[in-house]
Formats: sequence, structure tokens, C-alpha cells
Amino acid sequence: MPEQTGAGSSGNVLAALCSFFIPGLGQLLQGRPGMALLQFVLAAVLWLAFLGWIIHVWSILDAARWDPTPDED
Repeated sequence: MPEQTGAGSSGNVLAALCSFFIPGLGQLLQGRPGMALLQFVLAAVLWLAFLGWIIHVWSILDAARWDPTPDED
């Protein structure tokens, strides 16, 4: 059975779709409440200055590319 974690996995695609609708929701589904709150608050504040789309795109990309395994250098 294929692994469901890591960048490009189906779990990350679902998280990215969730972040498309609400910035930070994908991170929350991935179990990262701190990053979810940061992205949600930044998007809300910056939408007031019409720059929230920057955080919104960051939220989508972050959710899609997140890899739960630590880097091994």
C-alpha cells in the first residue's frame, strides 16, 4: 500500500485544497495548529490591505509541499 505522507501525497493534496478555501485549514488538518493560526491571522490582516492573496498562496503551497519526516543531512 502506498505511503500517504510527504510532499505530493494525497493527504497533502487534500490539505492544499482546504487551504485554498481557508488559509491555514490545510495545516490544521496536518496537525500543525501554530502554522495554521499564523497563516490564518496573517491572511486576515493582509486582506484588509488587499495583500492577503500572498499569504493565501503561501498557505496552499505550504500544505501541498509539507513533509512530516525530518530532513536527514
